[in-house]
Amino acid sequence: MKELLRPARLAPGARVAVVAPSGPVPEERLQSGLDVLRGWDLDPVVAPHVLDRHEEFAYLAGADADRAADLQRAWCDPSVDAVLCARGGYGAQRMADLLDWEAMRAAGPKVFVGFSDITALHEAFAVRLGLVTLHGPMAAGIDFLKNARAQEHLRATLFTPEAVRVIPSDGTALVPGRARGVTLGGCLALLAADLGTPHARPSAAGGLLCLEDVGEEPYRLDRYLTQLLRAGWLERVGGVLLGSWKDCGEPERVRALLADRLGGLGVPVAADFGFGHCAGARTMPFGMAAELDADAGTLTLDTPALR
Repeated sequence: MKELLRPARLAPGARVAVVAPSGPVPEERLQSGLDVLRGWDLDPVVAPHVLDRHEEFAYLAGADADRAADLQRAWCDPSVDAVLCARGGYGAQRMADLLDWEAMRAAGPKVFVGFSDITALHEAFAVRLGLVTLHGPMAAGIDFLKNARAQEHLRATLFTPEAVRVIPSDGTALVPGRARGVTLGGCLALLAADLGTPHARPSAAGGLLCLEDVGEEPYRLDRYLTQLLRAGWLERVGGVLLGSWKDCGEPERVRALLADRLGGLGVPVAADFGFGHCAGARTMPFGMAAELDADAGTLTLDTPALR
């Protein structure tokens, strides 16, 4: 697996577009998020359909075509330096095929931030654009609004990425050892759902796979992991980093399940890296060459995530 193209870091005054590729966005939280971004001396602009609601399916932020148009317009706007997702939920997969990936590739690289349902777009940006993306807090997310660690880790990644080249774990190794590879991953359920689609990688071979999820019973986590294993998607993966498993059952039961399903890969597996659906979520760059030291609980990027 090759490392991907790094976008440029942000500077004070940079223009950032906020889009909603997935679920509906609470207006009050959006406004609070915009205030945070302005406090960082950024110039946030809100895409036209961010506050839309789908006429029939309340779990979608407006029509698929409108959500896709917002993302494409923001990406292809030369005045925009970064595109930040407002929230996750569900819906990114429904609009991914509506994007003009050739036009977006021609627009050149820029920063893209999101997580959860946005996992489908992280995969698509890697496959279609060959671009490093940031798995991190979203503009209308509660963690982004309320948690200083989440805010500061994202801010440092955006403005001074050399300061966060080493990302620490808060826990211990499930399987000890060191491994090198290129970072990828996201929400486990979305990675499993993405199998076989035109915007997903054929496998995680050569990668340092980051996994997390929220609100899934252990048997469902088992099913997703087993699906990835049976599909051969995890063959020759370099190592695994585990994030948060909020509302997925008793932590020890989840840990035992992860050890059971991932322990046979014969690669280092490190837990509690603090990314995903948790308080103080760290920003994880995807598409970066890095080294995982499961014993020390560190991920060290070869270079800063942004140029």
